[in-house]
Formats: sequence, structure tokens, C-alpha cells
Amino acid sequence: MTTTAVSGDRLDLGAVSWSLFEAGRNPFVMLVTIYVFMPYFSTVMVGDPVKGQALVATYGQWAGWIIALTAPLLGASIDRIGPRKPLLLVSTLVMAVLMMSLWWARPDLTGLGIGGVVVAATLINVLFGYTEVLHNAMLAQAAGPRLAHKASGLGLALSNAVSVLVLVFVLWAFALPGKVPWGWIPAQPLFGMDPAAHEPERIVGPIAGVLCVLGALPMFLFTPDAARTGNGIARSLREGLRTLLGMVGKLRGHRDMTAFLLARMLYVDAMTAVLLFSGVYAAGVMKWHTLTMLSYGVLLSVFAALGGILGSRLDAALGPKVAVRIEVLMTLVGLVCVIGMAPERILYFWHYDAAAAAPLWNGPFFRTWPDLLYLLIGFSNAAFITASYSSSRTLLLRLSPPGESGAFFGIFALSGTATMWLGSFLVHYATATFHSQQAGMGAIVVLMSCGWIGMCFVRGGGRLAPHG
Repeated sequence: MTTTAVSGDRLDLGAVSWSLFEAGRNPFVMLVTIYVFMPYFSTVMVGDPVKGQALVATYGQWAGWIIALTAPLLGASIDRIGPRKPLLLVSTLVMAVLMMSLWWARPDLTGLGIGGVVVAATLINVLFGYTEVLHNAMLAQAAGPRLAHKASGLGLALSNAVSVLVLVFVLWAFALPGKVPWGWIPAQPLFGMDPAAHEPERIVGPIAGVLCVLGALPMFLFTPDAARTGNGIARSLREGLRTLLGMVGKLRGHRDMTAFLLARMLYVDAMTAVLLFSGVYAAGVMKWHTLTMLSYGVLLSVFAALGGILGSRLDAALGPKVAVRIEVLMTLVGLVCVIGMAPERILYFWHYDAAAAAPLWNGPFFRTWPDLLYLLIGFSNAAFITASYSSSRTLLLRLSPPGESGAFFGIFALSGTATMWLGSFLVHYATATFHSQQAGMGAIVVLMSCGWIGMCFVRGGGRLAPHG
């Protein structure tokens, strides 16, 4: 019989180990998907930022389809199957090996070519989704209901901290050396990394893979797993499918919850697309290279963390429904501004001549007004996207009938995967059709606008009355 890894009000080794898994896995998103590897893939390997963005959208779309069709059933069936660790171990190891394989994605295409990167990235993202489902399903065994929020919060905090630290390390060890005459920066990239062969960009794949394995080891060693149920796989899947259908049936008679979940599917999918394509877009349109992209990632991570505080404050002051509307609207404004930026243009209308203008400072990045304003818009988007995730959870609780929040959180998770392919599909279609990265971002604006309009049909979720 399994016991929960809890001692008093403190998380014990098993619960902390559960949190470390997330801290080891999630830096992949920052290093590979957003800021370093995929911008390199798009601009250098593909050689055309527009085609590169379309290819990134293609793998995001394929991965989204697979996850939408399979992950909800896995989540609904896993309690009936029992142990999570066997499938989680296989998924984690295969995912880590695929991450490490990105090292062979050479700029001359002699190693892992463009097609190989697309296949590897698709599989990594599918496995990432599976590990998320399986890891979340271990939370009850890791920390128990009473301390689950502490383990979950610790996982997110460690994940953000490790991601930022790794970005800073890559910046210090590989990107800045040879570019700045600062005494605390190595004179040359560490380990003989060759910038001409884009090795500093390619090394982030192996770094992400090693971190994934190191973060997973304590969990497999110390976190208790669910007990065996004796159910076969086929029976568990059938019962899981019935559970999914029952969850959808729960929405009958809950108009506002249904309206909210439909709106959330649209605006969250749009925000996921913003995260997926922000690095590729900045590299292609603003012509930012690895050094600038790493600095961009570090700074945006700080403002993303502040977004959680912002969401909490808006929830308390205005109620979560109004907070979500404001957060989605402000992200929309930021996206519209992003589309109007270019190295020689500010917000659609103002021409900027970088050759004639004096640099804003003598540093190696963000030396022009378009660069600086693009960075400031990124700060706003990072804060409001994070705030919207926080406020959305609060609104779900506020709209849930008493005693049924657990069931509706299950539907909440299901809705998060049902359309996660849509943003990538629209970006791919718009980018390929109009041969423009800006058109791809415009498709995200349309999707997010539909989500914001949907929020206008949600009632309830207002500000709580102050205690008398």
C-alpha cells in the first residue's frame, strides 16, 4: 500500500522530488522552443524566416493534433491503470534522447536535417504532453491533498528559477564570450564551442536533455507511485472514455461555465501560440541573434513571474472575470503592436534609420529604439499572459458549483488540450498563404479576439464583497 510523501506541514523528500521533475523538464521550452534553438532552425537551417515559421507551425500543429486525440484519454484512464512510473520513465528517456539529438542539427544540413528536426520536435512535444499528464497524476501520491498546492507551487517556482539560471549560463558561457570586453565574461566560448558552426545554439538541446534526466532521477527514486489496480489496459481505456464523456455531460445546465471554457480554449490556444512563435518571430523580423534572444528570454522571464502577482491583484480588485478580459485585451494590444515593429519601423507608421541614429547605449544588444520598444512590448505580453493563466484558474473556481470544483478542473484540463493545435494551424496557414511572418501573428490576433469576445458572454465571477 502506497503512502503519501508528507510529513506534518512540510514537504518531504518524495514531494520535493516530484517538484524537481518539473524543474528539470521545463527549461526545454525556454532553451529550445522559444529563445535559442528554434530561432536558429528557422533563420539558419531553413534560411528563410517565413518558411521557418511555417515549419515550426507545422510541427506544433501535428503535435497538437496527437495530444488532443490521446492525452485526455490517457489522463482519464491512468487512475484505472494504476502505476504512472513505467510509462513516465519510457516517455522521459525517449524525450531526453530526442532533445540531445538536436546537437546534430548542423547549419549545412549534413547531420540531422530539416525534416529530422521537424520529426524530433513533434515527438518531443507529444512526449512532453504525456509526461505532463502522468506527472500531474502523481501529485496525490507525492504530496497528498493537503499539501498538493505546496508541491505544485514549488515545482513552478523551481522550474522558472532553473530556466532563468540556465539561460543566464548559456548567455555567459557561450553567447557573450568574444562579444564584450567584460572581465567576468570568458574570452572565448567554453568547451571550444564554435560560433561559426552555431554550436552555442545547438548545445541547448543536449543541455535540456541532461537537465530532464537529472530532474527526473529523484522522482523515480523517492516519490511513491500509485498502487496496481489489476485492470487491463483495454478495460482502463474503455472506462476512461466513459469518464471523458461524463465530464462533457457535466456542462449541461451550466451556461456560464460552458461559455467560459469555450472562450478559454480560444484565448489560451492563442497565448500558447504567442509563446511558441515569439522567438522565431523576433529572430526573423527583428533580426535578433542568439545573444539578443538569450537576453530577451532572461528579462521576459522576470516579467512573467511578476504577472502572477498582477493576476492576483486584478482578481482581488476587479474580480477574475473582469481580470481575464483585461489581461486578454492587453495581450491583444501588445500583439498588434508587435506586428507593427521592424528594425526600420516603429508601430507601423514611424520610419527609423538605424544607420543615421546614434545607438542608445554601447552594449551588445537593444541598441535601437525599435529593439527597445519591442522589448518593452514583450514585457507587457509576458506579464499579462501569465496573469491570465492565474485569473483563469480563479474564475473556474468562482463559477464552479459548491463541491464540484474537482470535476470542473478535469474539464478545464480537457479544454486545454482539445484545440491546442488550432493556433499552430492558423499560423501555418496564414504564414504560408501570405508569405509573411506578420500574417502568421495576425492569425493569432484573430484567434485571441474570438476568445475575448467569448468572455463577454460569461456572467458571474465578479469581485467578492469585502468582509464586514
